[in-house]
Amino acid sequence: MTDPDVDVVIPTRNRPVELATTLAGLAAQTHERFRVLVSDQSDDGPSYDTPPARSLARVLTLGGRETRFVRHLPRLGLAEHRAYLLSESTAAYVLFLDDDVWLEPAALARMRAAIGTLGCGFVGAAVQGLSYVDDERPWQLEPYEEWLGPVRPERLTRGDHDRVSLHSAANPYHLERRLNLAPGEWRAYKVAWVGGCVLYDRAKLVECGGFDFWPDLPVDHAGEDVGAQWRVMARYGGAGVLPTGAIHLESPTTVPDRQVEVTEVIGEFAS
Repeated sequence: MTDPDVDVVIPTRNRPVELATTLAGLAAQTHERFRVLVSDQSDDGPSYDTPPARSLARVLTLGGRETRFVRHLPRLGLAEHRAYLLSESTAAYVLFLDDDVWLEPAALARMRAAIGTLGCGFVGAAVQGLSYVDDERPWQLEPYEEWLGPVRPERLTRGDHDRVSLHSAANPYHLERRLNLAPGEWRAYKVAWVGGCVLYDRAKLVECGGFDFWPDLPVDHAGEDVGAQWRVMARYGGAGVLPTGAIHLESPTTVPDRQVEVTEVIGEFAS
């Protein structure tokens, strides 16, 4: 296999079942040129130390997708963990994938094609909660706006809330149904941010500072992905991609304490 063009990085904590499911999705990807780094911060034994996770790692490795498991301790917060993963990445693109997301087989190939075509700082596949598939919310789809032509830089603040509703519940699924896309067709659209599955142009993310705001945060915080994405959007633009092909496993959050939001306490985002 030629050198990978995507590093898939997965921060994990206390989720052995979910992590194995996430790895199963990666093992079935049609895109071939990627490698995987799983970084664990579990309270007890690592999430990857299970027969299913190790079996899927063997499947990935035998298929030419190098897969590594590491422990990254002590736990200094979500932003620091992501900063570490970014520092370990060397490929042209880096996919930050949460440990509770299953990807359909074409998802990574589609994201890679999209970012290559658009030339922006990141593309995101919004995760869908399929337990809400019968809960249609047409009023929450109204902010949907496609990028027509090049993706342009945007400077957002926490007051820009309209687009957030696009990713609630199973809204991405309902958007896909509304678009009636042909096989292989995809659309890029404007986002407030994307959680759970985001493919960055690594050099652009690094140039924008990545997650280097982590030392200014307490261990318990949230919104680190929003901060990094807003930095990249301001300089290079970012987009969501439909279909997403990203399914949220809907497990309980491992980040219950969300009193400190990055975009509220770091000056460059809070303005």
